[in-house]
Amino acid sequence: MFFLLSLCMCGLLLQGDAQDRAALWRGNDRSGRCQYTFTVPSPVEASCPQTGGPEVEGLKARLSLLEVLVSRLTGGDTGGPQGAGAAARPGLQEALDRAMGERNLLRGEKERQEQELQGLQRRMEEMRRETERLRSRPCPPQTPMVPPSPPLQDSGLTRPAGGSNPMSHLMTRPNRQGDSSSLRDSAWEYGHPGFQELKAEVTEVPAPHGSEDNTGCGELVSVAEPVTHRKADNIAGKYGVWMQDPEAVSPYGPEMVWRIDTIGSDVRQLFGYDDMEQLSKGFPSKVLMLPELVESTGATLYRGSLYYQRRRSRSLIRFDLASESTAARRDLPHAGFHGQFPYSWGGYTDIDLSVDEQGLWAVYSTSKAKGAIVISQLDPHSLDVKRSWETNIRKNSVANTFIICGKLYTVASYTAPDTIINYVYDTKTSQGKPMAVPFRNKYRYNSMIDYNLAQRKLFAWDNFHMVSYDLRLGRQQAN
Repeated sequence: MFFLLSLCMCGLLLQGDAQDRAALWRGNDRSGRCQYTFTVPSPVEASCPQTGGPEVEGLKARLSLLEVLVSRLTGGDTGGPQGAGAAARPGLQEALDRAMGERNLLRGEKERQEQELQGLQRRMEEMRRETERLRSRPCPPQTPMVPPSPPLQDSGLTRPAGGSNPMSHLMTRPNRQGDSSSLRDSAWEYGHPGFQELKAEVTEVPAPHGSEDNTGCGELVSVAEPVTHRKADNIAGKYGVWMQDPEAVSPYGPEMVWRIDTIGSDVRQLFGYDDMEQLSKGFPSKVLMLPELVESTGATLYRGSLYYQRRRSRSLIRFDLASESTAARRDLPHAGFHGQFPYSWGGYTDIDLSVDEQGLWAVYSTSKAKGAIVISQLDPHSLDVKRSWETNIRKNSVANTFIICGKLYTVASYTAPDTIINYVYDTKTSQGKPMAVPFRNKYRYNSMIDYNLAQRKLFAWDNFHMVSYDLRLGRQQAN
């Protein structure tokens, strides 16, 4: 109001000389209120331009679009295309979240593979350095030539006849210096675990022909390529155990083959096949239901009984095949079970039962042994422990074990296609030593390896496949 009064006073004062340029009017508006109007003529325009036109219409259109955009951003309009866009936003957000999750998973997988690649590169570098070290190792000093000793007819050290394979005596024949000891260089003794595969290639000894005697109980010399007998029908047979009774009892003959698939929560079926041919065809002649659930792949057969570990316990069960009933039950003292001390492949392989020329064995570990392998010889009738040996081999550092002639052998890997049997422990001398006998995992997931005394072969279960290996033992050393 004060501004209007001031404006009026200025108008009156300047009325004299500004009469033609400015004017002040006072009147009531439509609502009856007093309204003052002050006008000034334009000094440059004779008349006002028309309101409207293309410019104003374009401005109105832009303002309308701006209003729609503001309304959409503030959530004020949910109808029409804008409403459809708002409804699609949750789906787009979900797709974005899923894409981000997949990206994070791929990033993690990439990091893991990079770590594995770095590990392999480190291993290759270690092997390269070890190879260079062995190449730079000086040759042993030459010793004076001595006359060769007379041939020993009974010791197996003579050269074979012309029709025999000369490689069969590679490990025992005299060398060029007249030394008849083992030809294995001491530099190739067991060292860093990462060097095992290279050693397996260097120390490989071809399996001799079957013309030589293989009835002794010497040390394991070689294992032949695996022979596949059957592939399991379904996922329950990814892991399992198959076996023969070396001292079969009526009503089942020595050719009978038995099998247990060990995948599942209710493992209690024992399948029997009349012979290897029926096994390969998949036609069981007998199916027995076991009274207790089976734990893992450590079962074995001996003298008409199935020996196995009861699930989630350290209890051993002797199941009589003829009467189809439990004949004995005994806890294995202090033995770990259900994943406490398994082999490196897992599978709750805490207790592994096997049979060889000396009877029934159990391979396991205890808390007192701190995870080291314990070997116990069991009474096959009562399951009592007759004698035990504690080794210095970590059970979870080996893929599997088997026993031949009272000697425990360990396998280095269950997945590597070309691995080695890397250690032997002799219960007769209570001594162990490293070795490097090549061993092949044809299907790259070997969950069971046992010595089959009935055929003097190794039986294995390799990723759904039941396979066997011919083996070669050295001659028994004289006492």
